[in-house]
Amino acid sequence: MAQSKAPTAIQSFLQRPEYPCVGAKSALKQGKITVHSYGGLDDGAHDERILADIDAFIALYHQRGSLFQSLLLEFEGAGAYSELEFEQALWRRLQALHELDARRSRRDIRVGTDPDAADFSFSLGGEAFFIIGMHPGASRLSRRYAVPALVMNLHDQFERLRADGLYERMRDVVRDRDEAFCGTPNPALGNFGELSEARQYSGRDTPADWKCPFRPRQGETQ
Repeated sequence: MAQSKAPTAIQSFLQRPEYPCVGAKSALKQGKITVHSYGGLDDGAHDERILADIDAFIALYHQRGSLFQSLLLEFEGAGAYSELEFEQALWRRLQALHELDARRSRRDIRVGTDPDAADFSFSLGGEAFFIIGMHPGASRLSRRYAVPALVMNLHDQFERLRADGLYERMRDVVRDRDEAFCGTPNPALGNFGELSEARQYSGRDTPADWKCPFRPRQGETQ
């Protein structure tokens, strides 16, 4: 069930003073993290409900009209995945959600559909999302969460921050804090428009020749 205030797991995760993402901290403080829980990340039985929850979050985001809103999708299976296994499970779930969503929603035409291109972003419910994968086996502390989880952040928020001249400054603050928190720079980070953001979703340090396993449905590539 959606909650106006984040429950204990995400609260304790984000309330650490050294946690790097200031946007997530702001969302938590304002009670604007919506949390839903499901079965295993590899269980497709929940996909219809996931899409309904995403649709409801998109409507809530536009109704509120404010920045720093996040949707957290939690899955069962603490300790179930290595980093590579989590990455594979994440993309299997996203592929299945895309296949289902493409039958009912138009994609967000503001972003590209080629997952290896610099303008790519994942669309569901007609909106582009930047996705942050978290799980107990993550090597970076900022991604090491109690259970497998996907944080869904609407790209519209980033575009609004860019329009206000705030995005780059906030990005740099988060990166500096993440380096201090984890002890090393995040090798997976890139700037929008330089590399595909798909590399960042799972949190794994992907090799240079990595190819995203996601494939858009026929008719979704235009």
